[in-house]
Amino acid sequence: MGNDTPINNEQEPDLNKAKSSRQTRLSPIWIVPIVAIIIGLWLVYDNYTSRGTLITLTMNNAEGIEAGNTLIRSRNVEIGLVQNVQLSEDLSSAVITARIQPQADKLLREDSRFWVVKPRIGREGISGLGTVLSGAYIQLEPGTSEEQRREFPVSDVPPVATAGMAGLNISLISQLGNSLRVGDPVSYQGYTVGRVEEASFDPESRTMQHQVFIEEPYAQLVTDSTRFWSSSGVDFRLDANGFRVNVESLEALLGGGVTFGVPEDLPMGRKVEAGAQFNLYADEDDAREGTFNRYLEYVLLVDDTVRGLSRGAPVEFRGVRMGTVAAVPWNFTAPQPDSRARFAIPVLIRIEPQRLGIENTDVDLEEWEARLNRLFSIGLRASLKNGNLLTGALFVDLNFQRDSEERYIAETFSNRTVFPTVAGGFAQIQAQITSLLDKLNALEVEPLLAGLDRNLQASERMLDEVRDVSTSLNQLLNDPETQAVGGNLNATLEELRNTLQGVSPSSPAYQDLTSAIERLDRLMRDLQPLTRTLNDNPQALLFDNLDAQDPIPRAPR
Repeated sequence: MGNDTPINNEQEPDLNKAKSSRQTRLSPIWIVPIVAIIIGLWLVYDNYTSRGTLITLTMNNAEGIEAGNTLIRSRNVEIGLVQNVQLSEDLSSAVITARIQPQADKLLREDSRFWVVKPRIGREGISGLGTVLSGAYIQLEPGTSEEQRREFPVSDVPPVATAGMAGLNISLISQLGNSLRVGDPVSYQGYTVGRVEEASFDPESRTMQHQVFIEEPYAQLVTDSTRFWSSSGVDFRLDANGFRVNVESLEALLGGGVTFGVPEDLPMGRKVEAGAQFNLYADEDDAREGTFNRYLEYVLLVDDTVRGLSRGAPVEFRGVRMGTVAAVPWNFTAPQPDSRARFAIPVLIRIEPQRLGIENTDVDLEEWEARLNRLFSIGLRASLKNGNLLTGALFVDLNFQRDSEERYIAETFSNRTVFPTVAGGFAQIQAQITSLLDKLNALEVEPLLAGLDRNLQASERMLDEVRDVSTSLNQLLNDPETQAVGGNLNATLEELRNTLQGVSPSSPAYQDLTSAIERLDRLMRDLQPLTRTLNDNPQALLFDNLDAQDPIPRAPR
């Protein structure tokens, strides 16, 4: 490479020095854009950090929610703003995009809750009046979880219990017609101790699922022996047990609710854990019935009418309840025993030994069944009796029929033992009336009527004779001679009065008669010695007294 000019090594340091001097000298014009870029980056960062956290809220109805106007508050302090409101992709709900201020980011926890605050009129009174002019807003209640969350559902009603509130959450299961609403009170002996938080319907089991919150310190009242029942405010009942009225609290009277307690027949039980499930009964009686879960089933084949006998009617033994009527009628089309007339009404009853104060662990159903079989053989029978004359409600009465000539024969109906029965009170009266009518029909009425006819004819003849005698008597009384008899009788009585006046004490004849009687009385007294002597010695009339002694001469003194 002859064309190349060799480079002097001594010139290389000068070139490097010139190059480095050009790199260190920058133009001042670059300072302004650099500062502007730095300020712009700071503004972007500041704007990003000041905008806060973006969250997504979902609700069924976005009524009253407006983008750019609806606020998000927590404890009445503004912490965010709704930015966008739109429908979900499946058009089933409303999706709200909101931004929360940075200082409130720590409120977005896993268990945080959102709800819409707007004017409401409920059983608790009027709330949300402040939103009449300002419009609705979304309330945030912070949770206690350590995990963060950015998507939340929004409820239409405020929560029953605040986050972190001490208490017990349980689940109630009930039939569709016995459902509750969110916010309904939960009371214990009339005092509100909780609320219904959620209510949903399970289409598979066709039952209502309720989430209930019980506040502390009342959560300890809920045990495994507790029963829950609906309280409709006023319970008016007129049945075989009589007339009853039960009034709950005023709030339950207006909107209903749920009440719980431990039946008297059960022990208090042990405290339950959170999430425990209970059945929700229709009323207190049904809740009490649910405690008797060990029983024997029998069938009554009733030949009388069952009008007035209903499901739940008591089964009593001499006034002590020991069972319940389970169904009227029960399995009506099943074949009946051959010994029956095949027209009896089957009634299913339950004998519940627990009603006699026996614990579940002490109930031996086999022993009770054997005991009842022995009682059947000595005359234990069931009958229907009237429990309320006003309503005509019936109940099943168990008692011994010692004079029953019917021998007990064990029978079954649809795999259930037949409980022997006798006719009830009204049926017995009806049977007696029927027997009396049969006896009356068996009487020979024609001879009786013939004799009665003869007696009537004789009575008519006697009346004719009495009538003739009355006529003759009237003629006799109307005869002038008969009428003159009175005057003659008066004259005779006057003469008799005059005669009696002649023998009165003041008359001479009466005084002469009195003197003659007195002389006669003296004469009789004088004759008494003579009469006594003659009685003693009849010869004395002719001879002297022979018993007389001769006189003894005595010398003169």
